[in-house]
Amino acid sequence: MNPLSVGIIGLQHLHPRSYMPLFKAVEEAEVVCVAESDVQLREAFTDDFGVRGYSSWKEMLEKESLDLAAIFLPHVDCPDAAVACAEKGIHLLIEKPIAANRTGAEKIVAAAEKAGVKLSTPYVWRYHPVAREMKSLIDRQLLGRIVGCEGRCAAGKVQRYIDGHAGWILERSKSGGGPMYNLGVHWIDLFRWFLNDEVAEVLARNVKVNTTYDIEDNSFALLTFRSGTIVALDISYTVPDSYPYGRDLYLGLRGTQGVLSWSPSFEGVKETLFLCSDAPDFSDSPRRHLQFELESAPGYCGTLGVHFIRDIARCILEDKPMPITGRDAIEALRVVEAVYAAAESGKAVQIHR
Repeated sequence: MNPLSVGIIGLQHLHPRSYMPLFKAVEEAEVVCVAESDVQLREAFTDDFGVRGYSSWKEMLEKESLDLAAIFLPHVDCPDAAVACAEKGIHLLIEKPIAANRTGAEKIVAAAEKAGVKLSTPYVWRYHPVAREMKSLIDRQLLGRIVGCEGRCAAGKVQRYIDGHAGWILERSKSGGGPMYNLGVHWIDLFRWFLNDEVAEVLARNVKVNTTYDIEDNSFALLTFRSGTIVALDISYTVPDSYPYGRDLYLGLRGTQGVLSWSPSFEGVKETLFLCSDAPDFSDSPRRHLQFELESAPGYCGTLGVHFIRDIARCILEDKPMPITGRDAIEALRVVEAVYAAAESGKAVQIHR
C-alpha cells in the first residue's frame, strides 16, 4: 500500500521541523510538500528535507494531490485552510488548539464532518505510558472518588517563540491568548480523559508580567467537573532559566482512597509515578513508586509523537475513528474561553453544552 501523501501548511511555528522525524519513522505516511509564504523559511525547509515548496497553501492545493494536511498556521488562520482542505477531501492534522476560538474550531469540525474527512490534533500526552497507567488506575477505581487534582505547566519563556519564527503567538488577535490557549489545553484534555468527564464551572485569574506583548504570561484556573471533582491549573510562560529543561510540569490526583502524582521530565526517558492507595489490592504495599522507561526517539515528543502519527495514518488507511478528535479540540477551547471570561469578570462561569 502506498503511504499517505502529506502536505505541511505553515512553517512559522516551533513544531514543523520536529514533526519531520516523526513522519520519517512512520512508513504509512510521507511528507511531499510544504506551503509557506516566508521565502527563507520555505527554501531552508525544502533544501533540508527534499520536499516541494509553495508560497501559499492555495497554490499547493491546486497543484498537489494530498491525503493529509498538517496545519501549523497562526491559530486565527487555521479554519480557512482547514475548511479548504476538507472540501478537497483531504484529512486534517491541525496543531492544537486548532483555532483562536471555539467558533473557528466548530467551523473546522463541521466542514470535516460534511466532507467525510478525518480530523485530529496532537494531544500526545495521552500516549505517554505514565498517563496511560494513571488512566488505568483511575478507571479501576483504585483512588476511590476523585476529589481534587492539580496540573502545572510552566513550559518555556516567550523568547523561544520569537527565536522560532512564531512571534504571532504573543499576539492575542492571532493566537487567541496566552499560555492557557497554547499549553493549558494539553492538561485540560488530559484531565477530561483521565476523569471521563466535562468541566461544568470555571473560576480564573490571569497575571501579566511582560510589558511588551498583549497576552498574559500566567493563567490560573479552578475547574469544577460535572462529577464535582476540582482541578487546579497553573499554566505559565514564566519559569526560571535554571529550571531543568526550562519546564516545570506536574500532574496530581487525590481521591478518597488514593493519590497519584507525577512530575514529567519531558526530555527524559525515565519516569516515576507515585501511587498511594488504600485499595485491598495494595494492602501489602500501599505506597509505590512505579518506574517507566521510554525508548528514545527524535522529533516532537519522541516516541509519543511517533505513536500518534502512526495512529493517525492507520486510522485514515483503515477508515477507523481518530483517537483524538475535533470534538476534543472544541471541548478544550470551550474551557479555555470560560477561563478568560471568568478572569475578566472575576466571577464563576458556567459551561453549558
